[in-house]
Amino acid sequence: MGLSNKIIALLNFLAILSSIAIITLGIWLASKSDNLCNQYLKWPVLVLGILLLLVSASGFVGAFWYKKGFLRFYLFCMAILIILLLVLLVFAFDVTRPDGSYPVPGRAYKEYRLDGFSSWLRGHVVSSGNWRKIRECLSDSDNCSEMNGEYVLAEQFFVAHLSPIQSGCCKPPTACGFTYSSPTVWINPANPAADTDCYLWGNDPAQLCYNCNACKAGLLGDLRSEWRKANVILIVVVVVLIWVYIIACCALRNVQTEELFSRYKEGWA
Repeated sequence: MGLSNKIIALLNFLAILSSIAIITLGIWLASKSDNLCNQYLKWPVLVLGILLLLVSASGFVGAFWYKKGFLRFYLFCMAILIILLLVLLVFAFDVTRPDGSYPVPGRAYKEYRLDGFSSWLRGHVVSSGNWRKIRECLSDSDNCSEMNGEYVLAEQFFVAHLSPIQSGCCKPPTACGFTYSSPTVWINPANPAADTDCYLWGNDPAQLCYNCNACKAGLLGDLRSEWRKANVILIVVVVVLIWVYIIACCALRNVQTEELFSRYKEGWA
């Protein structure tokens, strides 16, 4: 195996490692508590990671055993995958750019407004058709119940750094004026605020604020936080793959040049 082929094989081994990083990222996104109730957002990452793994493996085989067909297939498919990853990256940055969180005076946690997030997330993640299943899944999870063992006094709860889902789904909005009894039990004021979320709250563990806009916004807040972290990994992977692709193209061109030069010498021999 020539030097150029060795370089291409090594580069494709790096691409295989990058694909494993993307697949791991997809599994991590799927394992998060909110994504367990909203699974479809993980599929683009997992599918691209698996496709990248297959394409990189074909490039490695083509370079190691010098199969021109595999190498051409690899370069063509790798270009398409890099473009798809760039599209996914730009899309993820765009839909997670708006931040619907806002600070609450006297509280360590933030609360969330549904209209503070992108229209795409609102329309595709928490639309009325999707929310029923998501609500049932959140109600069956331990996102809220686990807080009862962590916080006893109101002072402990108010300085806690709650997750967006815990802040939006497990308690009533602060503006409603409810009185704290426990993290998931609150005393209704005589004259609650006009916000519809104030009337949707219930101390029943199966109800809480799962029908509230604040809960939907909390889910989007968790998704935004996780995807912003995932974007960093995607950026690194895309940069690595672009360099791998450029160097692989140069190495393949050198292989073809060497072949032409060898044939030229044989013709004169």
